[in-house]
Amino acid sequence: MTQPQDNNKQDDSLAPLRAQIDDIDTQVLTLLNRRARLAEEVGEIKKREGTPFFRPDRVRALIARLQQANPGPLKDKHVAAIWNEIASAGLDLEAPVRVAYLGPAGTFSEEAALQFFGSSVEQVRCENFDEVFQAAAGGRAEFGVVPVENSTEGVVTRSLDLLLGSPLHIVGEVSLLIRHNLLRSSPSLDGIEVVCAHPQALAQCQHWLTAHLPHAERRAVSSNAEGARLAAGNPAWAGIAGARAGAEFGLHMIAPGIQDIAVNRTRFVVVCLPSVLGAPAATGRDHVSLVVSVPNQPGAVHDLLVPLKKHGVSMTRFESRPARSGQWEYYFYIDVVGHPSEPHVGAALAELQSLCAFYKVLGTYASGEQ
Repeated sequence: MTQPQDNNKQDDSLAPLRAQIDDIDTQVLTLLNRRARLAEEVGEIKKREGTPFFRPDRVRALIARLQQANPGPLKDKHVAAIWNEIASAGLDLEAPVRVAYLGPAGTFSEEAALQFFGSSVEQVRCENFDEVFQAAAGGRAEFGVVPVENSTEGVVTRSLDLLLGSPLHIVGEVSLLIRHNLLRSSPSLDGIEVVCAHPQALAQCQHWLTAHLPHAERRAVSSNAEGARLAAGNPAWAGIAGARAGAEFGLHMIAPGIQDIAVNRTRFVVVCLPSVLGAPAATGRDHVSLVVSVPNQPGAVHDLLVPLKKHGVSMTRFESRPARSGQWEYYFYIDVVGHPSEPHVGAALAELQSLCAFYKVLGTYASGEQ
């Protein structure tokens, strides 16, 4: 009988604080609309001058400045999330941006796209990586987002092959912590006959699946979200996907975090035509991605590394892929630290290019590591 009175007392003590919060929210809304009107003016100027509407370097610099000035108690990750959405809304007012990624709704690719661009972009969901590249190269979208490397399973070979032959270049990167969950329409492990997921996810969870579902068929599908969608339609099936996909398809999370390695990250790259956005300016935490080939002669691969060492440029990735020429030739995918505008990086790349039979800069971009 006393509980309602206690609740009333609590409401009375919270009322002044809630009133202050309501007042601040109104002030924040007023300021955000002032900012939005300025963003519209910026958009008009960009239209007249023909300059890019989306500037990831500008967004990152804005967030970094605010994090530096942040007095707390908001954490830096809160500042980044809030202002990324504010910038996304402003961009939508300037000129709506279309972003292609591997669908359906609920994929990690979607999560990476929204982390980079914010949720105000127009989403173009694609059935495979080839379609993502086609959408961004053909004008159905301004940008594409694809995974290129997982910390557990290594490179995503199809993405590397598409980067080699595409006119698109890399202008951004997202490093996403991957948490795989077993999802199902009923809240039980009993009676699962099939587990559906992208091949990479099945590989990343193989030890857990062997220990807990040794007799279930592991069925590879085009994406984890597609696996979740299929699981939603069959009570004997389960999917491996992120929490976003579980919420999208109304599934129970019957086993969270089933990946074999707890710290499991995937690198996604943001690609576009150079006419949409050129190489971003230096930020101080940049990378350059290259693909090269060398003459098939002794010491040629070793010679590739000499200019980097000579000019003090660090290499973070060196990956080979068959050239498919039938002659046992290879393309080498190389990531180096720095920006071509830095003298030592520019000199190293120029010397490296002189040694190569084939040389292509896949992109220059700021690191996506948080």
